[in-house]
Amino acid sequence: MSLLNVVGLSASYGTSQALYDVNLSIDEGEVVALMGRNGMGKSTTVSCICRLLPSAGTLEFNHQNLHKLRSFQSARLGIGLVPEGRRCFADLTVSENLIASARPGHWTLNSVTELFPRLGERENQLAASLSGGEQQMLSIARALMTNPRLLILDEATEGLAPLVRQEIWAAISSLKSKSGLSILVIDKTLKELSVVCDKLSILERGSTVWSGKFDELSAEVTADYLCI
Repeated sequence: MSLLNVVGLSASYGTSQALYDVNLSIDEGEVVALMGRNGMGKSTTVSCICRLLPSAGTLEFNHQNLHKLRSFQSARLGIGLVPEGRRCFADLTVSENLIASARPGHWTLNSVTELFPRLGERENQLAASLSGGEQQMLSIARALMTNPRLLILDEATEGLAPLVRQEIWAAISSLKSKSGLSILVIDKTLKELSVVCDKLSILERGSTVWSGKFDELSAEVTADYLCI
């Protein structure tokens, strides 16, 4: 059953058009990768889905028209965003960051600290005092505390040390196998994505140029649209 349906999505920043023809679908419990080189429209697509940027085209979540909603309303529908750059509340503690976004459901302080034990160990520390990797864990946990139906991870492993990246990928794999959560992952690492994702879509200059399963991805497509 389709949870997110995006067809012919277009969007602009003022007079500069950023998206022309983005097509994307995510089913219940499905993990999908959104890929493309820098500046091709991945984060702009996320901004449209989360209603942070006006857009045109078909944009439906759980059969509801997202175009009619504001950002807080899309969040209430069940779209949880882990934004690029983490954006934790620096002057709040770990537990305060988590409580601030909490909504009823499976994900609680106990369950998110089971997923990320380090957050439990640092629950009384200010977010500003955490390492970059710990802040990323906090950002993911904070989004989970909204108890979303769709979790969007925008460059969740970028700039992190290799061991921390492994922890983040392990957490994503655990979410897929145990939670049944739908996940949209934006990242550049084909190796890790191919393990956790069911399919991928590739953007080039604001349009979807390829969609399919990872085992269908050819070396030619990779060279044309993913290699820098």
